[in-house]
Formats: sequence, structure tokens, C-alpha cells
Amino acid sequence: MSLSDTNEEDNNASTTTKINEPEPKSPHLSKVLFIECGFGNDSHGQSSTKAAVRACRNSIEFNSIPSIEWLIPGGRAGLKLSVILAVPPKYQSTLDLDEVRKVFPYGEATFTIQDGGMIAPSGIAIDSLGDDGDDMVVVCASVTVGY
Repeated sequence: MSLSDTNEEDNNASTTTKINEPEPKSPHLSKVLFIECGFGNDSHGQSSTKAAVRACRNSIEFNSIPSIEWLIPGGRAGLKLSVILAVPPKYQSTLDLDEVRKVFPYGEATFTIQDGGMIAPSGIAIDSLGDDGDDMVVVCASVTVGY
């Protein structure tokens, strides 16, 4: 949502929309602090789990939130994560959420899996790397952090 939208009839006219704190879309969270996004892939082996682990790690790996203890009631123990994973349908059945959950050092994570991500050619299938073909599996992740 943009703070200012331009009217197509008059390029000089604009309106400002006040943005109120949105209701959380996840019943798991009552307050949203921030949302992080990332992506991951498995170039060889066609593992949606490996791609999802990388996507979640990519979402959180460049952050340090030392104030969690003061921001969230109960500190790290009260942290909740709502994770959306966009996974190619062909590879959803092999996704191991217990392995993906290990990416998050603390907090209670819930997962929503939706169709998405991508299957792209890796350019080569290598038997010794576990390839069944040359599919490269790409997973996108959105990690909502709150309590």
C-alpha cells in the first residue's frame, strides 16, 4: 500500500491514506514487530527442505535484535514466528518442517505452505549429488516476528 496514490485523470492530484496498525493476519500473533523475507535454493538434489532452510536463514541471518528481551513480554520465550513458505507444488510433499524449524534459535514457529517458489534448470544433473534431473528448487520465505 502506498501512502500517496496518484489519480489517473490528474497526475498532479494525490491523496494521502492514513495507515493504521493492521490486524495481524495470523491468529498466532497478536502484535507484529517486523517481517523479513528471503529465498533459498537447492541446485542439486531437488530438496525443498534444503531450499526452505536456506530461505528462512536468508530471512533472518543479517539481523541482531538484542532488544527482544524488552520488546516482547516473556522475552525470547514469548517470541512467535509466523512463517510463510512458497514452495513449488511438485516438491511440497518432501518438505520437512521439523528441519526448517531448527533455523530459528528461539520462539514458537508456525508454518503456512503455499504454491510458489520456482523450478529452474540447473543446467546439469549430477548423479553423485543426488539429482533426479536438472531441476533447481527455489523457495521463498516470509518470516513475521511478533508475540
